[in-house]
Amino acid sequence: MPTTLKAAVIGAGSIGSTSAMRLAQFDLFDEVVLTDIVEGRAEGLALDISQSRPIEGFQTPVRGVTTGADGAGYDSIAGAGVVVVTAGVTRKPGMSRSDLIEVNAGIVREVAGRIAVQAPDAVVIVVSNPLDEMTALTQAATGFPPHRVMGQA
Repeated sequence: MPTTLKAAVIGAGSIGSTSAMRLAQFDLFDEVVLTDIVEGRAEGLALDISQSRPIEGFQTPVRGVTTGADGAGYDSIAGAGVVVVTAGVTRKPGMSRSDLIEVNAGIVREVAGRIAVQAPDAVVIVVSNPLDEMTALTQAATGFPPHRVMGQA
């Protein structure tokens, strides 16, 4: 049983950075880790969130980590009890739903595999779209029991 409780957010876009801040503000975790594949994005946002701690009145540290397609940086989520997946692209003009599924399925499948290795006991909350498909894919790709993988819209 871990002695600390860590939350991780995969994807530091608008939803991911807001999720990391809200998780930190509740002071339920010993640490919140925010990750993103874009170099420096997660680190910068984590610094912004951390600098708001005295003003907002919470203590939870937030750490940002750049991840790579080769798996670099995913060790930062090791042992997380909760993982929120916001990774993926947003639907662009002219993009069909099936186009979005194809693009995000590749991203979410990769992320889910990393979660299974680094945080095998985590509860996973999927926010990536299309939500139902990405949630089902995450459950299949992690091999986690269905009650530990849920979607949030």
